[in-house]
Amino acid sequence: MPTAPLTPAETDRYSRHLLLPEIGTAGQLKLKAAKVLVIGCGGLGCPVLLYLAAAGVGTLGLLDFDTVAESNLQRQVLYATADVGRPKALAAAARLGAQNPFITLVPHQTALTTANALGLLAGYDVVVDCSDNFATRYLVNDACVVLGKPLVYGAIFKFDGQVAVFNYQNGPTYRCLYPEPPAPGEAPSCAEIGVLGVLPGLVGTLQAAEVLKILAGIGEVLSGRLLVIDALGMRFQTLRFRAVPAQQQRTALEADYAAFCGEAPPAAPPAPEISAADLRAWQASGRPVQLLDVREPHEHARRHLGGRLVPLGQLAGALADLPADVPTVVHCASGARSQRAAQLLLAHGFREVYSLRGGLAGFEL
Repeated sequence: MPTAPLTPAETDRYSRHLLLPEIGTAGQLKLKAAKVLVIGCGGLGCPVLLYLAAAGVGTLGLLDFDTVAESNLQRQVLYATADVGRPKALAAAARLGAQNPFITLVPHQTALTTANALGLLAGYDVVVDCSDNFATRYLVNDACVVLGKPLVYGAIFKFDGQVAVFNYQNGPTYRCLYPEPPAPGEAPSCAEIGVLGVLPGLVGTLQAAEVLKILAGIGEVLSGRLLVIDALGMRFQTLRFRAVPAQQQRTALEADYAAFCGEAPPAAPPAPEISAADLRAWQASGRPVQLLDVREPHEHARRHLGGRLVPLGQLAGALADLPADVPTVVHCASGARSQRAAQLLLAHGFREVYSLRGGLAGFEL
């Protein structure tokens, strides 16, 4: 279906693009006709979405199952204090719709899984990986290879960032660069080690630039090249890598990406959850309960509920020191680490274990 011509309002809005010979009206119409899926509306997803929306990408998919937490506001610039507790996909869509009423926004308030990945990605031209875990990165890569979609990748770690484009015109994939995931615990998340607030903005803006180049057909795309960013030294380095044919021949997805990456036992059922209100009532009743904090020491020092501190990475080695017959409530910052910890305890014979739903974000001291 032909793309409608630019309206006078759109012509005025995108005038700085239209002045560029490399883009012009033809390029802007390509952006208007394009459909881009952004996976993750967090630190990286926010700047990616802001700039793609401002640039006039016609349809933006926003995929995220999480809600806005107070700790997100240090770097996730799409959200305000009033958004805390709201689904990120919906809050981001509302903000972007106010920024640019000429584009279509499609929130996907769901987790990406082996079962839904191909269906969700199929309707988009370019996929942008703004996720924060290896299981999702491998899943997104494999789905893009199966579907033949270019993938714009970004990652952050404390003060360092990475940007690359995978599966572009049959170019190298994520698995060509990283054939195997790191061992569990080798690459902690931002929630565990922290991140410089402006770093996601720097990396996400570069991701957005790669998307626009792909859609408009201009410039040299970061295919077969990994851009490495050291924000502390403000140094940029480009590393070249080659396609590995064996890593490009995927015709199906893994059955369980969490198991493949060692992030959870294969097919582990979710651990039971308890709300903050129910935990307060439990404590008020005087019924015995073992509180287990699986965050890092610096997080515990800022705020805690009491109980015992055992960081998630050390939990497997501390099981013998924990009573398995006392009801246990595990908590972290948001509920993600506590869910994994609770599954581990249940797998090792602990009788009654709960993960605090929403973590400390939903618990008022």
